[in-house]
Amino acid sequence: MKRTILIFLPLMMVMSCKDKIQETKKEVRHPQQEVQSGKKLKDPEQNPVEEANEDFEILLPKEYRDFGNENEADALTKNWLDLYQKDGKFYLGKADYTITRGYSECSGDSTRIINSKNNSLLLLGNPRLTQGEIKMVKIAKNKIWPKEKLKFHFGNQEYTLRAEGKVLSSEKVHTDEGEELYQNVKDYKLYLSAGNSPETLFLEEESFNDTFVELLFIGDIDKDGKPDFIFGANRDYEEERVILYLSSKAGKGKLIKKAAEVAIQFDC
Repeated sequence: MKRTILIFLPLMMVMSCKDKIQETKKEVRHPQQEVQSGKKLKDPEQNPVEEANEDFEILLPKEYRDFGNENEADALTKNWLDLYQKDGKFYLGKADYTITRGYSECSGDSTRIINSKNNSLLLLGNPRLTQGEIKMVKIAKNKIWPKEKLKFHFGNQEYTLRAEGKVLSSEKVHTDEGEELYQNVKDYKLYLSAGNSPETLFLEEESFNDTFVELLFIGDIDKDGKPDFIFGANRDYEEERVILYLSSKAGKGKLIKKAAEVAIQFDC
């Protein structure tokens, strides 16, 4: 009888430890598992800005550095389209360009320079877009500071761009266009609404280094009767970054979505 009890007790201890290990495993959840399970998907702050799809490319007619045997300018082909300005109007047509080789004295890198034969705003790697004149909106102001709004009409609809953010400091600066306001901003957010519809948060930047977001273009690039946007969103004074937002890419309940972006670094 004593021998039976001695055998039974270790067996019970092993089973008890095993149960505790299983319970511990059930309690430990990786944050990624919680997102996939749907527990955090309802929180709007988890991923408020929709990211771009990878099937759309854009380039600027600028200089690009070589990275080993690769260069961003290599993606450009005669199938690309060019959003360009002529006689005060914007058009979408076939890209007409040359590429020359160069050298950056600043960084010591070899470069490739895209030289457009048009007054190009943006080169688009999507030949499915319809060519021709682009209906556009004349921009009243190109910077929307926190607590400011920019209203405009497109078709029969009124749209509003509204900005939020923390202003750390303000000053007057002199530019080629004259004196203007510059503010040091953090936690910047930009929203778009149409009429009384809910706002779409489409651009968000935590901080800037001597630069700010600039509205470059409003017009119907994808020909769906709704406005599309091009923003300059340099995060640093040694960067040129442009983002394209298209209404045709927007999901349900949204007005626009990031279609593509390009960022050129020219730091030393």
